[in-house]
Amino acid sequence: MSEAEGNEKIAVDPDVYITNASLEEDNRSETTSISSSIYRGLIENGRRSPADDLQFESLEAGHAVAIVLESDTSNPLFRAPVGSSAKNILDIGTGNGLWAIDVADMFPETTVRGVDIFPPPVTWMPPNCILEVDDVLREWTWREPFDFIHLRIMLGAFTEKEWDIVYQKCYENLKPGGWIEQLELDAHLEADDDSVPGDSMAASWGDVTFGCAERSGRRIDTLNTMSSSIERAGFFDLKEKISKWPIGAWPKDKQLKEAGLINYHMWSAGLEGWGMWLLTKFGTPNPWSPEQVQAYVGKIRTELKNPKVHAYQRARRVWARKPLD
Repeated sequence: MSEAEGNEKIAVDPDVYITNASLEEDNRSETTSISSSIYRGLIENGRRSPADDLQFESLEAGHAVAIVLESDTSNPLFRAPVGSSAKNILDIGTGNGLWAIDVADMFPETTVRGVDIFPPPVTWMPPNCILEVDDVLREWTWREPFDFIHLRIMLGAFTEKEWDIVYQKCYENLKPGGWIEQLELDAHLEADDDSVPGDSMAASWGDVTFGCAERSGRRIDTLNTMSSSIERAGFFDLKEKISKWPIGAWPKDKQLKEAGLINYHMWSAGLEGWGMWLLTKFGTPNPWSPEQVQAYVGKIRTELKNPKVHAYQRARRVWARKPLD
């Protein structure tokens, strides 16, 4: 089953007034300028470590976008029909731990584990939330099987073979009838009009980074491959939701406008980190210098903060369950 929001055109706000300067200022002053109360809450609630860098800021923004775009549902954190009776939930690639922390808040009787290869920069978490540093490609040592396993925005985390290993481990460590859910984004930027022309820096980003990722052996087309990979691992009853994540405050719809403003911050904070390793290691015709990467992403930022550019990226959310027998 597919919920195909991804085919609907996003209406443009004809009265959008955000200029390059004001949008840039919004992203310099997160706690005062960005309108989203959800986003402000994430960075004001004492969970952020003073040592955060731009990549963790980008993760915070991505978490907020996902919540804003699901804010009209009863549970904006996930779609799998997992109720409060779940005893154990695992968040793979937990990053800054915000999803795991929020789910632990929602289900105080559930043990929620977040795992990543880097320690998350958090200063507080609920008592039923456990954040761990581990490599999920190694043997899993958790004793209890999970009711639900969640993954999100993990482009380039694994090779194709390693992804198969991860999904198989998820299958083996879920209870019968348990659920897996994954949300991924496309690196390609699109527009429903001609505001992201093919010769723009923004339009080039997807193909440039896809090529680098291909040469690195860690492809970033997970959005397109995860459904078949999850089914190949043995899961069934697969459902998916395809949607558009706008970048900038240009949409007419209030919910999309809020999400777009936060998503611009995710891109602005994350671009250099996303591109630096790929382009300095696998850029063509030769590896790029750090200065070339900085100049490139600077041009993309300039294009994206133009209110006449109506860019978005596609997102796909997939959830499926393990058979009862």
